[in-house]
Amino acid sequence: MKLFFILGAMNAMLAVGLGAFGAHGLEGKIPEKYIEIWNKGVQYQMFHAIGLFIVAFLADKLSGVSLVPTAGWVMLAGILFFSGSLYVLALTQVKILGAITPIGGLAFIASWIMLVIAAAKNL
Repeated sequence: MKLFFILGAMNAMLAVGLGAFGAHGLEGKIPEKYIEIWNKGVQYQMFHAIGLFIVAFLADKLSGVSLVPTAGWVMLAGILFFSGSLYVLALTQVKILGAITPIGGLAFIASWIMLVIAAAKNL
């Protein structure tokens, strides 16, 4: 599906931009611990941007398999919850926000499991 290709490209672009911002805009402004947290958000956003490209590819190969686009939406939610919470945590240093991050991690795991099931049933 073209939509997931676009979402993957947009998230890859954002990950590059946010990575550059973390390296240059946040350096010296927040503690190193929080720079590392920011970078973890960037890293997982990029990994899952690539995952959205995989969803786009599989959605075309496995048309009519509803599990693939569902996996894409769950993966996108994972990016928002996982990476988004890490970005906010790094900027605000409000530690309770770290409690949101595992929701995104579970969404990532669930989305990859959905892709495995869809591929195993249809490839």
